[in-house]
Amino acid sequence: MKILCIDTSSKLCGVAILEDTTLIKKIELNNGLTHSESLMPLVKQILEECNLTLNDIGLLVADIGPGSFTGIRIGIATAKAFADSLNIPCIGINSLETLAYNVQKDGLICSTIDCKNDNCYFALYELKNGTFKELEKPVSESISNVLDLLNTKYQKQNITFVGDGIKEKSISNYLDVKNLGIAGFNKFVSNNKNGEEILPMYLKKPQAERQLEEKLKKLGE
Repeated sequence: MKILCIDTSSKLCGVAILEDTTLIKKIELNNGLTHSESLMPLVKQILEECNLTLNDIGLLVADIGPGSFTGIRIGIATAKAFADSLNIPCIGINSLETLAYNVQKDGLICSTIDCKNDNCYFALYELKNGTFKELEKPVSESISNVLDLLNTKYQKQNITFVGDGIKEKSISNYLDVKNLGIAGFNKFVSNNKNGEEILPMYLKKPQAERQLEEKLKKLGE
């Protein structure tokens, strides 16, 4: 099965085509956050370079966040549009799980993404015999609370860190669109080859909304 993967959750705009879990080609463009202008040309380019059309695609996989609010919406909307028009399944994978796929050895994996002010998006996974298991669900949390949780609940276990939320411990910050596709295929298989309704994973409110709430709160004091 040929899989088209779309990642617009960060400054990097990435697309990839896989045959099941084998990468055929990927293209990543670091152009800031102009994904609305870059994504469709990238999809067209990768299909042409692989001598494929959209009709050859059997599965869509999109990064659902957390990350750039606007980027996430663009990626999900594009994946849904393709899936609906082609009548093919769609799978959503969160950014923290994609990061976890950077790790190849068995053990615990702490995935984090910086969300400013000493906070991070966080999830904990276990890799065992090639299978990833989610131990702690994705949340937005302070770095100190994440470290406290790991030091108390998982203190006797070796933990590999990935992502830029806790940079000094991380072995990789790379959100690889290839790994997005592999995670998507694995989830598709575990879902008995059924797609799903993909929804954005924001984990916290947009900055503009938070600022508005703070202003309204001050007005009410």
